[in-house]
Amino acid sequence: MVHIDKVYINGEFVKPHGIKTLTLINPNTLDAIGEVTLCDKKDAAYAIKCAKEAFKTFSKTSIQERGEILQRLYNAMSKREDELNAAALMEYGSPISATKGRTRFAKNSFLIAREQMNRFEFKRILEDNSKILKVPLGVVAAIAPWNANYTHICQKLAPAIAAGCTVVFKPSEYSAIETQILCECFDDARLPKGVINIVNGIGEEVGSYIVKHKDIALINFTGSTKVGRQISKNAAKMIKRTILELGGKSSNIILDDADLTTAIPNALKIAFSNSGQACHAGSRLYVPENKFGLICEMLIKTIKEIKIGDIHDEKCYIGPLINQTQFDRVQSYIASGIKDGAKVLAGGLGKLDGLKGYYAKPTIFTNVKADMKIAREEIFGPVLCVFTYKSEQEAIKMANDTIYGLAGYVSGMDLEHARRVAEQIFAGWVYINKGVYEGKGVIPHIGAKQSGIGTNGIDDYLQFRFIS
Repeated sequence: MVHIDKVYINGEFVKPHGIKTLTLINPNTLDAIGEVTLCDKKDAAYAIKCAKEAFKTFSKTSIQERGEILQRLYNAMSKREDELNAAALMEYGSPISATKGRTRFAKNSFLIAREQMNRFEFKRILEDNSKILKVPLGVVAAIAPWNANYTHICQKLAPAIAAGCTVVFKPSEYSAIETQILCECFDDARLPKGVINIVNGIGEEVGSYIVKHKDIALINFTGSTKVGRQISKNAAKMIKRTILELGGKSSNIILDDADLTTAIPNALKIAFSNSGQACHAGSRLYVPENKFGLICEMLIKTIKEIKIGDIHDEKCYIGPLINQTQFDRVQSYIASGIKDGAKVLAGGLGKLDGLKGYYAKPTIFTNVKADMKIAREEIFGPVLCVFTYKSEQEAIKMANDTIYGLAGYVSGMDLEHARRVAEQIFAGWVYINKGVYEGKGVIPHIGAKQSGIGTNGIDDYLQFRFIS
């Protein structure tokens, strides 16, 4: 059992004022693996005070100084990479292959931010000698969910530091072991006091207090659309800036000319990414009506080939859900689909046989109607809904018939044609014939509709100032 009874505030590990504790459960084995002491409002107030004081000097640091800090953060995380992977396996149950990728992505966030910063135009001189300055905005409140906790932390911290902002961060309380190791990395990186301040705690208490505080200039939140709406409402009272990465119900259109031998396995990987606990999961699959029978056969065959359960095996793709609450949530959606008349092509209710943890059966529904609950709401579990279309325009219309707009996917052999379809999908990210970005460039997170308000890196943490 790991006992975490200190938090990282103002460059030190201090005992929190809060006294409530949370037991951490391994979702793969159901064993208790740790206990964390949760912060309260007094801890959050102290963290904000420290961040505000640190901003006075950190906001005036040079690009070179901040670049060195970002490099040291990358170096410190690299040293603890294996420990971070092991912690994510224990706390979250994510298969090792996915965990390794997310850890690399997390530490690389600091290098990407440094490269962006070195190219960034913080000052522009106009013809009449007027200036346009981009200056650090202030203290940032950042909140991360339990799915890929430290990845979200690093993605939010890196551009904030590059911009010269200080941060008060509320990570997921369910990921306290991962957060503790990450805080030790921050300490090892010799950050100036008060630049990064971490408060473990429950969102309704600590998170709510932080986002409402008058000294917070920007709120960067990743989580549910429901909570995002409330944050927007609170931020509007003080005209605070917000970055919101919210829910999704992403579509995946398989075009008539798609290579089904790759499109079908890819569709299941996209739908069951992170065991379905991913806002970008392609959980609505649109297939040509004339190929429906063949595609169903291929889905049944392919889902049987997906390795589940042994999360330490590099070939494993699906692990357990995070906790009992999430397992019950997914079961309620599967039950709802069955009640509403959807047909279970694979999976269904109950736990997977032979596995101890919170393993839901990867489930595929057909005969799904657009107004069903499973078709419209984010399930956040391994559940895929299959729809048929007669024409391409019908597929595009159905794909866009959602309150969400986070991601979209298109499969087809004619790439120019597939691009034309992709450009009609109303979503922030649209991928063709793949499920992840494989390039080397820096892409913005741009949520459409109720999937959030996007971010474009360092710019979001800066205030424009015109001097004439």
